Amino acid sequence: MTGAPAAAFRSPWWLPDAHTQTLWRRFVPCAALPRRRQRLELLDGDFLDLDWVETDTDAHNAPLILLLHGLCGSSDSPYIVALQRQLQAIGLSSVAMNFRGCSGEMNRRARAYHSGCTEDVEAVFQALRAEQNKRPLIGVGYSLGANVLLKWLAEVGDREGVLGAVAVSTPFALAVCSEAMNRGISRLYGHYFRRQLIADVARKREAFRQCADRQEELQRLESLGDLRRLRSLWEFDDQVTAPLHGFSGAPDYYARCSSGSTLAQIRHPVTLIQSANDPIIPRGSLPPADSLPDCVRWHLTDSGGHVGFTSADQPGWLETQILESIRPLLAGAQAARIEVGWRID
Repeated sequence: MTGAPAAAFRSPWWLPDAHTQTLWRRFVPCAALPRRRQRLELLDGDFLDLDWVETDTDAHNAPLILLLHGLCGSSDSPYIVALQRQLQAIGLSSVAMNFRGCSGEMNRRARAYHSGCTEDVEAVFQALRAEQNKRPLIGVGYSLGANVLLKWLAEVGDREGVLGAVAVSTPFALAVCSEAMNRGISRLYGHYFRRQLIADVARKREAFRQCADRQEELQRLESLGDLRRLRSLWEFDDQVTAPLHGFSGAPDYYARCSSGSTLAQIRHPVTLIQSANDPIIPRGSLPPADSLPDCVRWHLTDSGGHVGFTSADQPGWLETQILESIRPLLAGAQAARIEVGWRID
């Protein structure tokens, strides 16, 4: 699938560079979408919140689309809402997974989420298979969520019940991407993520101080030390992400959780949608197209920013490409018998 063509992308004149493309998608108003929330209790005493958009036209045993958001995002991120709305329009149900602590309610453990938390995706997959009569699943991940999704696919191999996936703006080499956010204008993204993540830890520390049954978890947070002196995302990952999640430091975390080195292990059809001018993911960190397995299709645009892709001549370009990427997977699910209209309003 590596050589499959895809629709061209052209940035509008009023979004002339990677940064405007990236920020426009982040801040453009997005209409609310009615959803049903499900809480999934985890074996370690924590929980994950899932936000469903279900359709009356959904065929029996039709594929379910699982969406994974990016760093400091949630199921309310504009790209998640936009895709769930389009999936609803063509009669497919979807469920957006909020990583731990991202659903608007603080999670119960000191740990949170990170670029390699595939165990949580596995927990969601197992729960959905059990609750949905072994309904097949298609994954769509964005940024950090794309990295987690690809790493999970590599780990599960030819798992029954997985039809394929789409990964958008994947940070294939975490160390390189972290370093990129220490240079030039891209430092603004690193500063934003660092501030948000430090604030999340501070709020959790304060909340756990008020809970008698959270003292052991509080001690884990207190042991991280003073976070106010941290000046980069790398320093945050080295002092916070790594020790909270079982890594010896940022280098160990980045090395073990980067999806780029695992792509050859993927056995399901996957489409990678990436922009060459992504301000967070240097082009040199992208895996060469000729290194990908036959089941992985590579779609690299000249522009589009990071999870941006606002097109000059096709509204909903990113959503259209995702739908076109999963169309062959839907056609292969014989029990679904879905006729999909691909027009994006």
